[in-house]
Amino acid sequence: MVRPVGTVHRRVAVGAGLSVVALALAACSSGGGKSGSTSTNSSASTASTSAASSAPAPSAGGSALPAASGSFNFLGLSDNQTAAQTLQGMATSTCSSANQASKLSPDNIPQAQLDQKLQLLAGQNALPSMFIAPGTPALASQFIKANKLQDLSTRLDANGLSDDVLPAAASVIKQLYGQSDLYALPNEMNIEGIWYNKKIFADNSITVPTTWDDLVAAMKKLQSAGVQPITADGKDGWDVTRWVGMYLFRSVGPDALQKVESGQAKLTDPDYVKAADAIAALGKAGYFGKAVASTDYNGTLNEFLTGKAAMMYMGSWALSAFNDKTQDQIGASNIGFMPFPTVPGGAGTLDQVPANVGQPLMFSAKGYDAGTDGWLKCIATNYGDAVLDAHGVISGFKLTKTHTLDPLTQGVQQTIQNAKSSVLWFEALFSPKATTVSQNNGGSLGNGSLSGQAFMQQVQAALGS
Repeated sequence: MVRPVGTVHRRVAVGAGLSVVALALAACSSGGGKSGSTSTNSSASTASTSAASSAPAPSAGGSALPAASGSFNFLGLSDNQTAAQTLQGMATSTCSSANQASKLSPDNIPQAQLDQKLQLLAGQNALPSMFIAPGTPALASQFIKANKLQDLSTRLDANGLSDDVLPAAASVIKQLYGQSDLYALPNEMNIEGIWYNKKIFADNSITVPTTWDDLVAAMKKLQSAGVQPITADGKDGWDVTRWVGMYLFRSVGPDALQKVESGQAKLTDPDYVKAADAIAALGKAGYFGKAVASTDYNGTLNEFLTGKAAMMYMGSWALSAFNDKTQDQIGASNIGFMPFPTVPGGAGTLDQVPANVGQPLMFSAKGYDAGTDGWLKCIATNYGDAVLDAHGVISGFKLTKTHTLDPLTQGVQQTIQNAKSSVLWFEALFSPKATTVSQNNGGSLGNGSLSGQAFMQQVQAALGS
């Protein structure tokens, strides 16, 4: 599985080079900026938005975009070709006019090499027309500061398509890169939360918890009945640190980690340590299981889908496993979803949805022309339906037609469509070094061998302040 931006534990080390990259970018910077169904309506028709002309198009400021170059280059991932395959299908159907004006030219690279490749291309002022965003959000922020990326809010507004990007998806992207404008498109949209085994809950007379105290009480009851309350990927760490982040969002508030990034707060502040201590307490009680530090992603899914654990915090990218009868031995109809509970006296609410946008799509500012704009219009209007039809992937785009979906996918889609705001994950705004330190220690937090205070001290030290 190729995980969303920021969730990969062992990544290419790009952090040390970010300051050097910033200088290089500044030096060469150019100007510019299936039982159930769900449906929504689009304000623009497929026919009108998929058309693209090689003639100059008006820009947001009234001046004309350069004429189409005849080529639309896309750099995707060799280990996840969903985006490339979807675009290739659209090039011969809904986006045929855009493709005629600027022919899609796809290329790919392994995810582990992506950041390094993008740094090189940016330094040469040679980023492709569209590409998968860097795995390290800080690198993308450097590109934005160096005017390497196209401001998509301007172009979507000019084309009357701003509403085609769902509010929750736009919220994630803007938070991720610290911008008030949109610099990426959500070709994938995942929500996160706690998935639970309905039968285990019913057998133990447990109602779905909505508060932290109720959740802990449910865990204690399950453990007393001989049931492992939670399973988590402690080997890679991120699946445990997700719990820390969500406790912070529910207690301190949805801007808890923005405050850390801006220097208004530190992870070692009492309210922040309290969040890590709460998760460490779950670990010390054994609620994550005896072997959480050695349980990986596949092991986590297996424990939940074979009924060995009652709950699992995970993103909706796991839907494919839930609907795979060879993996799912408890049955998809036996799986429920609950939002992370509220914390007593906390500033966060249940409707603040933890989400990510997979590997979002970015556009180069250099060479952004009428042909590229034609592709942007077609993607904004049609990609959501195309990727859902072809791959069963939920994106952050508004849908324009009715889709027949399994109940779990339908529920996720409705949650995404209805969400007005979102929160990120614990390491989303961290440096690569701090992310590594955090996730390296997630397993120890999950088995209770590391205190919340010690965990936060280590991560704060890695942040450099």
